[in-house]
Amino acid sequence: MLLAGCAPISQAKATETANPIDLTADPSATATTSGQLPNETCFSRKGGIESHNIQSKYYDQGITFRVYTPPCYAEKEGEHFPVLYLIHGQGFDDGQWDRIGADEAADKLIGSGEASPFIIVMPYDNYSLRPTVGLFDEAFLSELVPWIDENYRTLADREHRAIGGLSRGASWAIHFALTEPDLFGAMGGHSPPVFIEEARKVIEWLDAIPPVRMPRFWLDIGDGETENIMSSAEFFESLLAERNIPHEWHIYPGDHSEEYWSAYVEEYLRWYAADW
Repeated sequence: MLLAGCAPISQAKATETANPIDLTADPSATATTSGQLPNETCFSRKGGIESHNIQSKYYDQGITFRVYTPPCYAEKEGEHFPVLYLIHGQGFDDGQWDRIGADEAADKLIGSGEASPFIIVMPYDNYSLRPTVGLFDEAFLSELVPWIDENYRTLADREHRAIGGLSRGASWAIHFALTEPDLFGAMGGHSPPVFIEEARKVIEWLDAIPPVRMPRFWLDIGDGETENIMSSAEFFESLLAERNIPHEWHIYPGDHSEEYWSAYVEEYLRWYAADW
């Protein structure tokens, strides 16, 4: 029996493609892509997290979200930064990614020079179980993303904007990346079911995206995942494989839990930031 919100099973065989990266780089070394020096005083500090609630024409309660700003954000007033949107799972809130260590992982990667500084936005979706229920789609695209670009120093183009999520948040990440390929240049799905009502649409969306606008894709799932979610993730991965769309597909030890996601959150962020 399929879990509500998951696409049907695929016969595609899952493969492990993980290539762990050594994190023992000398923190005093010069950074690569951005040219910043990780041993500058401000890079030795932690980034910050700010909580917001903005007015919305879709929600009487407004839109609630958290924003992580990297070390040196305040000091480097003339610089703009890539932005990563991370959506939580069903039954949780905008604190989930913070709780599993996204900010600490970002601090570590930026402080060591492995990653250029970037912003993380963590929205709260309390009212939309899926695209046919609620207005999260409209609020996210027409209100939250523009507000972030207006109020934070973002690099507001698809090459510097990525989206990811875990569990139901991964379903949303797939939805946004495929319906808005001009907005998002990379998509990460962590334990990612496809919304069941969008299974056929996902095929159409993939076929409609020009190769030059195809996002980068990362998918991962625990080997102890439920059958329904595993089947849905395999379904989406098989669509990418059949079309020769470049993507990463990882099956790691673990299950559908915060313990699993927190074990790999640093690897997730390293992947998102790789092209920045």
